[in-house]
Amino acid sequence: MTASTDIIIPGIAGDGSLFPIEKLQAHREAVFHLAISVFVFDGPHLLIQQRALSKYHCGGLWANTCCSHPNWNETVEDCARRRLDEELGISVPLERRRTVEYSADVGGGLHEHERVAMFVASVDRATLALHANPDEVMATRWITPADLRSEMRSHPERFTPWFKLYLHRYPDLSFSSL
Repeated sequence: MTASTDIIIPGIAGDGSLFPIEKLQAHREAVFHLAISVFVFDGPHLLIQQRALSKYHCGGLWANTCCSHPNWNETVEDCARRRLDEELGISVPLERRRTVEYSADVGGGLHEHERVAMFVASVDRATLALHANPDEVMATRWITPADLRSEMRSHPERFTPWFKLYLHRYPDLSFSSL
């Protein structure tokens, strides 16, 4: 299990203000907190990742391109760029889309209760050199939203709770602001 102790993230108080909280504590106590999710596309194909088995929750499950939590006093934009580099070794122009809130049991006594800044990027995978960090990512692949929906229906146990929720709410994965 990858340790997440001493990582301080922004919790969200009832009045909307932010406060520092240790990441694992936020997940153990289902504290509302900030997060990011990134979706990198090549045309209709989405880059997805299989989380490393050593992750402290949802190890071995498939998720969107990148998801994480900003460090305390880090912007969501900076977090998205940093985590794309740390997890996949890539730097691509990101476009911030909508904000999504959700709550989900992620197993092992942990719970995600997040306000998520959604980012998308368009790339040419023929020129994109991925360098997946094995401490973060077991595998990557490209998939269309239609094939992803089909696979999630057939094998929902292979996907993270948040990824299933995103695809259910936003089947085309565009996250366009409405």
